[in-house]
Amino acid sequence: MINALSKMTAALLAVALLYMYPAMQAAQRQEDIDTLTAYNSLVQFVDAIRNKGYLSPSMYEEFAQQISLTGGVYDIELEHKHKKYHPEYDDPKDETSFKGEFTIVYDSYFTSDLLRVLYPEPLYTAEGSPEAIFRKYMFETGDYIIISLKQRSKSSYDILSSLMYGSMDGRDPKGLTYGGMVLNEDY
Repeated sequence: MINALSKMTAALLAVALLYMYPAMQAAQRQEDIDTLTAYNSLVQFVDAIRNKGYLSPSMYEEFAQQISLTGGVYDIELEHKHKKYHPEYDDPKDETSFKGEFTIVYDSYFTSDLLRVLYPEPLYTAEGSPEAIFRKYMFETGDYIIISLKQRSKSSYDILSSLMYGSMDGRDPKGLTYGGMVLNEDY
């Protein structure tokens, strides 16, 4: 009886080593490639916005299409920080009490604000029409753009590792973030 139990254990271990380990390694490699592809697309998209100074519907749709080619489902979160200068006064009611200093304040605009400009509610213009060219979200030099990708889907590596090591439902979704200062206003 003990001999049969050890043979069954050895067979299960052999199956795990011969099939599961290579499958997990291949899945992990594929996940790394997908993550690098998504990050490369993210960097190119943000750098294009930083160099052009605007975001157009065609730029956004091309980025969303490139991200979908990785096979994962991502939430795209946009953040625009607009730089403003506020003068410092001893008495805000008296303009002659100016201290000669300025405070820098950032107004933040998020995904819904940016998409509302790119895709207005009564969307009468098709993407190929001349009116679509004017639908751009404009940035100013010195503003910041930050884009985050949060993966909503589970990869094959996630599924295999939860099978091998137990459930990992409580972990945070994978995320990629990239951003920087807008360098140019090319519109």
